[in-house]
Amino acid sequence: MSTSQQADPLIGRLVDGRYRVRARIARGGMATVYVATDLRLERRIALKVMHSHLSDDTVFQSRFIQEARAAARLADPHVVNVFDQGQDGDMAYLVMEYLPGITLRELLREQKRLTLAQTITVMDAVLSGLAAAHRAGIVHRDVKPENVLLAEDGRIKIGDFGLARATTANTATGSQLLGTIAYLAPELVTRGTADARSDIYSLGIMLYEMLAGEQPYQGEQPMQIAFQHATDSVPRPSVKNPGVPEQLDELVLWATERSPDERPADAREMLDRLREIERELGIQPQVARTAPTSVIRDEGGAQTELTKVLPAAITGPMAAIDDVDNAAQLRAATKRRTRRGGWLLALVMVLALIAAGIGWYFGSGPGSQVMVPDVANMTFEQAQTTLTKQGLSATQQDVFDFDIPAGTTVGSDPGAGSRVDKASAVAVLVSKGPQDHAISALNGLPSEQARAALEGARVAVGDDQKFFTDQPDNTTIGASVTPRSGEAAFDCGGGCTVHEGDSAVLSVSVGPVPDVGGKSVGDATAALNAVGLQIAGQTEEASDKVKDGSVIRIADKDGGGSWQPGQAVTLVVSSGPPLFPVPNVVGKTLAEAKDALSKAGFAAKYNPLWEPFAVIARVVAQDPEANAQRVKGSAVSLDLSATD
Repeated sequence: MSTSQQADPLIGRLVDGRYRVRARIARGGMATVYVATDLRLERRIALKVMHSHLSDDTVFQSRFIQEARAAARLADPHVVNVFDQGQDGDMAYLVMEYLPGITLRELLREQKRLTLAQTITVMDAVLSGLAAAHRAGIVHRDVKPENVLLAEDGRIKIGDFGLARATTANTATGSQLLGTIAYLAPELVTRGTADARSDIYSLGIMLYEMLAGEQPYQGEQPMQIAFQHATDSVPRPSVKNPGVPEQLDELVLWATERSPDERPADAREMLDRLREIERELGIQPQVARTAPTSVIRDEGGAQTELTKVLPAAITGPMAAIDDVDNAAQLRAATKRRTRRGGWLLALVMVLALIAAGIGWYFGSGPGSQVMVPDVANMTFEQAQTTLTKQGLSATQQDVFDFDIPAGTTVGSDPGAGSRVDKASAVAVLVSKGPQDHAISALNGLPSEQARAALEGARVAVGDDQKFFTDQPDNTTIGASVTPRSGEAAFDCGGGCTVHEGDSAVLSVSVGPVPDVGGKSVGDATAALNAVGLQIAGQTEEASDKVKDGSVIRIADKDGGGSWQPGQAVTLVVSSGPPLFPVPNVVGKTLAEAKDALSKAGFAAKYNPLWEPFAVIARVVAQDPEANAQRVKGSAVSLDLSATD
């Protein structure tokens, strides 16, 4: 019996006047499980006792009782039976079926990956048990290898309904997400809600692990794994194990779809498909027996042999016991005394061996090891001091971390709680802050590609800023990145280096402003409104190319720059051709008048009979009069006289 077993005050205690505690099997976050004897029915049972520090917590007490009720409602050969639930003083307990054997986690730890026959055998049994739960309206919420029990007699059962809830009450707060992060469905990570399809996702992850020999998502921090569950798709297990048939590949992908609506509706639907695959592959579930010894494990991994498995039946009649005479009895007593002396000698030798073993254990064996302390959220110097007190040396290893500030420790390698030899070197993981990423040029890319490039580096991208430019619609024309440290924003349109946690805004073209030159005011207004531009008003401008009343253009933007949707523009409307003053040619000779009018852009109109006398004939009147405003090219009528 291990030291931790000896120190447990419940070992040997009679609980509720009925259950004699024999040994500890396992210890979890909410309860400890013991093997005990039901003295009333004379049978071996598993006794699950809620931790004493939780006994005053009504939420945990409710969840503890809820497990008993949830499991007791299920009458299925693949669900661990719950026989009783009670209270002994301040100690709440459950009485469950005792299954000597191992968990699926221990089998995976030993074999790394399972054979196809083993995998199908386990999945068929677990799906059968969960199908019964889902049919009863119960969601397990914590499906993982640790909760799948492989009994020595070949039975496979799912247990630990401590998180189970009715499907009509499926909302959980963040503090209630107690399931192992490696098996949590995306909707539990993002929304905190669960139904039968969440159990299906966990089963898909477990099926991947059995086939591939590892979990699909790896990470140093739980949040990294949770982020992958919420954003990534589970790969095919055949990528890691080419021997996996396509049907099981597809079953994994179906069960682990990120959207619950695309998964099997419940365990029964997934079980039906598994059994189709069994027929297609010609593989039937097999009874996989473990070694014929019932083993109890405490939290430190120690193993205690409780009893040998008895034969299923006695095959022959019991031999009759013959009467013996007194002489025979004396001979038998002499033999017993001889054997007793031999046993004493053997006992002395065993005790000597035990003493030698204890000396080795604490001198150079596992007992000489020390536990690595928790050194997270410290400076390296503080972590180094903490490790030195334990007789360990520290080395610094810099790592990127999204959440922990630069210079603060993330943890250690080996991790806290690990046992290592004295004077061992422990790597202290020190955060370098968020990881940096090189971003190539974004200008000219479609906005979706530019956004994806930044979000792939875990940069939060806000709403696009849109501008009218000569670039095609939806083209990136600029990118402004604001560091998470609060420093000044910088341009990333031509490429840059960003850090995870930075934020960015893209400037995106919506194409050019519509050309409204030559359109009526009404048509120009409609065209500009259609692209999100408003009309602030209009001004007039003379034009000899655009007719009176038509739009020439929109006015330039105050301060320059590009227009944006939602802004207001001013229309420039034509007032017709420009007017110019008519020169005064009264008193000039006809030749002088023609020359002056021509230079001013006007034409002289007169009686052609005066042409031979152009140098002596003089203008006595003109129409229009001098300084009258007329369009260039207009004719000016001249009255001529022959007087000198």
